[in-house]
Amino acid sequence: MLTIVSDLLMTDAFLIKGQVEGKYTRLSQLLDEHRKYFIKVRDATLIDLKSRDRIQTPLLHVNIDEILLAHELIETAGDPHAALLTDRIKYQRVRTFYTGNLNVEIAGEVRPGCYEADDRSTRRFFVMRTPELRGMNLDGDRDLGLLKSLEYAILNKSRLSYVYDFN
Repeated sequence: MLTIVSDLLMTDAFLIKGQVEGKYTRLSQLLDEHRKYFIKVRDATLIDLKSRDRIQTPLLHVNIDEILLAHELIETAGDPHAALLTDRIKYQRVRTFYTGNLNVEIAGEVRPGCYEADDRSTRRFFVMRTPELRGMNLDGDRDLGLLKSLEYAILNKSRLSYVYDFN
């Protein structure tokens, strides 16, 4: 059975591949605006980040607060005009850290102040360009290897433990 995987979600236990149900806009905006505790992922595959065991299920409910990182493999919604506006923003280099079950560092470029609580453009999530993940072994697994080549990552600011801003 062939399924189209359009979304990646990473918690501190699993990488989740599937399709976020009811996506009406870009994934970053959907996560920011979502008012329920759980989002639904159709045709989900969960990859354990430590053992690399896989679980497949037709429907998975993911607690939005558990998401560390998200990414759209296939952009099924979006505004090309808004994308052009992002080219005018001066990005800053940061290193972010999640601590807990999984200690992960994600370094990349972000919009100034986007990780702050008073940022007017984001609520719970912000976008990092050219992310580099450290702190977990991604080698030898095709699915986990996807995390090495992301053009951007959507990060959950409420789960961040530390931000090192180079500016």
